Formats: sequence, structure tokens, C-alpha cells
Amino acid sequence: MKTKQEKGDGLMANTYIRFDWAMKRLLRNKANFGVLEGLLTTLLKETITIQKLLESESNQEDEFDKYNRVDILAEDSKGELILIEVQNNNEYAYFQRMLFGTSKLVTEYINRGEGYDKVRKVYSVNIVYFALGSGKDTVYHGKTEFRGIHDGDILELTPFQKQTFKVDSVSQLYPEFYILKVNDFNQVAKSPLEEWIYYLNTGDIPDTATAPGLHEARERLKLDRMTKTELDAYYRHLDNVVILRSNIYTEREEGRWEGREEERMANARKMKMKGLDNQLISDITGLTIDG
Repeated sequence: MKTKQEKGDGLMANTYIRFDWAMKRLLRNKANFGVLEGLLTTLLKETITIQKLLESESNQEDEFDKYNRVDILAEDSKGELILIEVQNNNEYAYFQRMLFGTSKLVTEYINRGEGYDKVRKVYSVNIVYFALGSGKDTVYHGKTEFRGIHDGDILELTPFQKQTFKVDSVSQLYPEFYILKVNDFNQVAKSPLEEWIYYLNTGDIPDTATAPGLHEARERLKLDRMTKTELDAYYRHLDNVVILRSNIYTEREEGRWEGREEERMANARKMKMKGLDNQLISDITGLTIDG
């Protein structure tokens, strides 16, 4: 018969560290690059090899803000920049923040006096744990295209430009944005990308998952690999995430209630203007009669 300690150890052996915490503590280690490479390969639909991690003004971590974003800036084998950001906190101007972050990278990683042909390609991968915008999907991809306002054709590169820049379209020269709204995923994972989203959402990796990088995550992101100090910090992080999600839910519900209350008041005023008596207005709207 197993002791409580042995049962706990067995549970931890099959429990994985949440990705947002792994980003802060573990995935910056070169030995763990395979996890990130798997996610990026699955998302970008091409084999990604991380050459190195870079330090940037845009990815300096603030340890005093427990809800702060978690950034990793990577350079792949082609010299392209990939900014991976995890954001737990609800932020209404997050779209502009994505734009600001990529713009800083474009200007930060070109030397003074270099030609514009040296501008680096930037991918911005954003894993958000809140309801960003209004949409039905869980994964969104944004890129820049120039479309004719009269004929609707897309502006293309010349053969010389294609050969020089080694790309096929104008959009490949510009930053590309990916948004993974992981909290909105509530279905069975049927594709490699959905397997990743499931892990990002739940922290669990099913035995049947075969997406690139998840095998490495199983091996390297197990809870039982942590020290007691790391575990204590990790559990504090989980508590903070729970509190944050509760706050977001409460704010959302309070906003809905206030919206309904304002709507009832507006309807009551309209009824009053139509000549309805106060008691009838109260019966219809549920509002109390104001003495």
C-alpha cells in the first residue's frame, strides 16, 4: 500500500508545468529549446530551429509584477526574429502593444547606416489567457498585404526582388502576428496545433498527443523535476493565476450587470415619456418606484 508521500510523488510525475511558468524559468535554457521549436514549427508550419535567445528592451522581465507578460525573443536559423509573449492580464490595448513590440524590434535590430534591405523579419506570437477582441476562433494570423482599391489585385514583388530577398510575396517582408486565445479552447484536440492549445490551456499533455515539441515537454516540464523552492514559487504563481481569472470574470459579470441596469433605466425613461404610470413601469422593468 502506497504512503501519502508516494501517492503525491506519483501524481507529480504525471503532472506538467504550465507553459507560462516554463517560459519564465525553464525554456530559456538551450537544452529545452526543443519545446519552443515544436510550438513554433506547429504554428508557422515550417521547421523552426532556434539559433539563440536574444535580450531586447522589449523583453525585459519585471519580477515585481506577477501578472506581467513573459517574453522570449529568439533568433531562428534564418536570422529571423521571433517574439513569444504570454499575457495573463486583461489588456484592452493589447493590439497596439503587439504593434509597438514588433516596431521596436524592427528598429532595434538594424545598425545605423545599414540599408533597408537589412530589416529583419519579425514574428510576434502572442499567447493570451483572456478574451481579446471579438471572434469565434482560437488562433488568428495577421499579415500585411497591399490590395488595389479598384481591381482588388495584390501588389507583388518583381522577379529581381524575389531573388534578392528570397521571398515570394510582399507580406513575407513584414512582421506577422499570431494570437492564440487559449482560454477559448474547450473541445477535443484533433490536430497538432489543437494539441498545443490544449496544453497551453490546461497544463496537461495527453498520452495520445504527437505534436512537435510535446514529447520534449513531457520529458523536461514534469513537476517532479522542480526543487521545493521552485515548487513553492510555482504554486504561488498558480494561485495568482486563479485570482486573476476570478477578477477578470467578476469584472466581466459586473460590466454585464451594469449594462443591463443602464438598459432598464433607459427603457423606463422612454416609458415615462410615453405617459405610462410609475407602477406599470416598475412592473415591466423590475425597477423600484423612486419616491
